[in-house]
Amino acid sequence: MAGNRTLTMIKPGAVKNGHIGAILNDIAAGGFKIVALKLTQLTKDKAGEFYAVHKERPFYGELVDFMSSGPIVAAILEKDNAVADFRTLIGATNPADAAPGTIRAKYAKSIGENAVHGSDSDENAAIEGAFHFSGTETF
Repeated sequence: MAGNRTLTMIKPGAVKNGHIGAILNDIAAGGFKIVALKLTQLTKDKAGEFYAVHKERPFYGELVDFMSSGPIVAAILEKDNAVADFRTLIGATNPADAAPGTIRAKYAKSIGENAVHGSDSDENAAIEGAFHFSGTETF
């Protein structure tokens, strides 16, 4: 059964470029309820921990550097079928391949600076949400 929560992070490039409000508006317009939200900055250690699944991939170092380069907005979103629906809303990882109107098509600069993170499974959504938020920060 599909879950009803997912995690997103508005990445440093999109924050720096002033897209927080527009992205949050797109999320709300997509029918998602925000149940946790914070502006924060990952250290290199924390970014490395979050993306540890990619540690053996060639882009890992660049990803950690980028994700710790400035503030992010982390949010837990709620909606039926949240993970799949959010991945549809954000579009393909490479913005050149993202469908028109998706978040990545509108706000991403490149595959490396693709504007937002979206959980890839219900299990990872729970793990990632707990990484960023305590129980008292989620409503």
